[in-house]
Amino acid sequence: MQPDEMQDEMRRESQDGRGAMTPLDPAQVSVLRLRTALAAAGATLAALLLDIGLLRETVLPPFAVPALVLLLALAALIVFPVRRYRGWGYRESEDEIQVRRGRWIRVRTIVPFGRVQHIDVAQGPIQRPFGLATLTLHTAGTHGASVQLPGLAYGDAEAMRDRIRAKIRQDLV
Repeated sequence: MQPDEMQDEMRRESQDGRGAMTPLDPAQVSVLRLRTALAAAGATLAALLLDIGLLRETVLPPFAVPALVLLLALAALIVFPVRRYRGWGYRESEDEIQVRRGRWIRVRTIVPFGRVQHIDVAQGPIQRPFGLATLTLHTAGTHGASVQLPGLAYGDAEAMRDRIRAKIRQDLV
């Protein structure tokens, strides 16, 4: 399923009757693929080093373990980023934001704007070339005191931060 089809599917979703979740930016799939590729390269390199060293003492054919790790990494590169992308969504209302994440373990977090202490917009080195950012809402409390929403276009994340900040100021007046 392509990112555009995933966005359409998420927009049609309406589990609690308050409207559909907004999907992340489709470029988030590329960010997730790049992160998975970096992890896969590290795992494959580690398997190769093990194969050259410790595994030479076994009856396994040369390069069998690194080949298996590489195949699993390629499968993960194809499947996991798309599944993770589909698991995320958000809905911004007048007085709260709802963030949904996860496919197997589904987590829905509702952050009332009145509980927000401060807001960060961060852009890591992998997100930057794709023009994406992560919006982090820091709330009062200890457990789960910050909620992250990755995969937003940088301009959208800044606009959302400004809207939430304006709503907080409006409530204080």
